[in-house]
Amino acid sequence: MYIETFFISKNKNNLIKIVAIQGVKGSFHHIVSQDYFGEQTAVNECLSFDETVEALLSGKTEAAIMALENSIAGSIIPNYALIDANNLHIVGEHYLDIQHNLMALPNQTIQDVKEVYSHPMALLQCKVFFKNYPHIKLVEDKDTAEVAQRISQGKIKGIAAIASSLAASIFKLDILAESIQTIKHNETRFAIVRQNNSEIPKTEINKASIKFELDHKRGSLAAILNVMSDCKLNLTKIQSLPKIETPWLYAFFVDVTFDSYKDFEKVKTIIEIMATHFKVLGEYKNAKL
Repeated sequence: MYIETFFISKNKNNLIKIVAIQGVKGSFHHIVSQDYFGEQTAVNECLSFDETVEALLSGKTEAAIMALENSIAGSIIPNYALIDANNLHIVGEHYLDIQHNLMALPNQTIQDVKEVYSHPMALLQCKVFFKNYPHIKLVEDKDTAEVAQRISQGKIKGIAAIASSLAASIFKLDILAESIQTIKHNETRFAIVRQNNSEIPKTEINKASIKFELDHKRGSLAAILNVMSDCKLNLTKIQSLPKIETPWLYAFFVDVTFDSYKDFEKVKTIIEIMATHFKVLGEYKNAKL
């Protein structure tokens, strides 16, 4: 569990009153909001990440939670673009062990289930499990917990959802099978974003997310990576994103960790000279310690 950020600790007064999440209560984003901000923090439920960002920009919420990458499926590239385009700041991160559970209305068995609705990613991650149940039709839907909510509210029999155990508890569904994901260690990294940058002391910052663009010259990316290595930065993530308006040019989103903030400051100064459109997306505490 994430211990502390500059604006909140579960052992202190909660300064964040409401946070925007993608999905409904019982979703994995909701679980992150409880782990990171505390169980008493209210959530603004949004059907998409665009709506999540809009809730933050409009002032409806003070922070937003956005999934950035999954240990199985990789990066959620559109979310990087949303953070960048809207000049949001990553002020923290949280890693969540994703456990998918099959759930339905009480007094049913797996043999009673005819169809399973869930998010495409959840269905993909549980595909092997359903090979043992060829009678079940898999149907893509927009959200895991929202399906559980719909089954509960409509009292729909013969239909099951793939969602968290929290969703089963909230919507009073029975879990027919636990941890049905193919790869049991299935982790997702979530970013905590706000309109203003982090205010924690520099001595506590040991991770940063940056974005930069490069001229199309041989060795330009390698040169920057060498600078990071020489300055004792550890590259934990690199993701390229094509610039739609300029074919064959790319923006690079990079996460780095470091022991000394001075090392990161030195790298920032050098990259500002070497690269174009350099931007710091966030400076925060590494949650993977």
